[in-house]
Amino acid sequence: MNRFNESFLASPPPKYELQERAPLMSLMPDKYIALLSPFVIYWVVSTLFHIVDTYDLFSKYRIHTPEEVKSRNKVSIGEVIRDVLIQQVIQTVVGIVFTYFDPPDYVGMEDYEIWMLAQRLPFLPVQLVSYLYFYGISFAKIIFAFFLLDTWQYFLHRAMHNYKYLYRMFHSRHHRLYVPYAFGALYNHWFEGLLMDTLGAGLAFKAAGLSTRESIVFFTFSTLKTVDDHCGYSLPFDPLQIFFQNNAAYHDIHHQQFGIKTNFSQPFFIVWDKWLGTQYKGRSSRDRYAEKAASVEKKDN
Repeated sequence: MNRFNESFLASPPPKYELQERAPLMSLMPDKYIALLSPFVIYWVVSTLFHIVDTYDLFSKYRIHTPEEVKSRNKVSIGEVIRDVLIQQVIQTVVGIVFTYFDPPDYVGMEDYEIWMLAQRLPFLPVQLVSYLYFYGISFAKIIFAFFLLDTWQYFLHRAMHNYKYLYRMFHSRHHRLYVPYAFGALYNHWFEGLLMDTLGAGLAFKAAGLSTRESIVFFTFSTLKTVDDHCGYSLPFDPLQIFFQNNAAYHDIHHQQFGIKTNFSQPFFIVWDKWLGTQYKGRSSRDRYAEKAASVEKKDN
């Protein structure tokens, strides 16, 4: 242990004075940024993928052909956008209610809490303890929130498929999109959206003890991931599809008749599918599409 560490650990606990955290934007409290940012990221990223679709920019990475989007889907894009907007209105109202009674975030006791953490971890350099306090703990809490949301959604999603009434009444709406696209990521029956997405994310946020700033990251990233999972492309350069096994190709299988009783995990990890034996083991939609295209080309030649 170096002298600075010894001196820091032997010093009396720093005094502190709490004050309310200043908002990121002067015109809007952080809690409203947490509600607005998922809405913005949903439509911005969906629009980017729509441009990719329209101009056929990454055709070789498509999971399905454009013809399949038109012929197999049982709902118009106008209906999809309408239902997504309804869900987002409900999500926003619930979020306002959720956060109305939340106390404000306070700052001012960081030095004291770093000192306390250093007392518990005397073998670590103080600078590393400081990084752990400011970044490591937040990262761990957000990952824990990811796992909680995955757990909530896995069991509800699986129940929606195992009980015919729930599937027919609620979840079948989402499966009108046999060929997913980005705008349709949140195309659900409004009650399913409330139960699975809105309440699931809200409960994960509360149970993980996220701060308002951490919730901005959690809600925004969860929305981004959900849109990417429904984009319809298997992109080798997409960091979300590289780092997460639960990606567009993985989730697309669940939208097909051959895989509809598998791959229930969403939106981050696939551990529940692995642990409970519901992970699909066959060929992906993209493999089937590639084989079909190769067969047609062979016949033409």
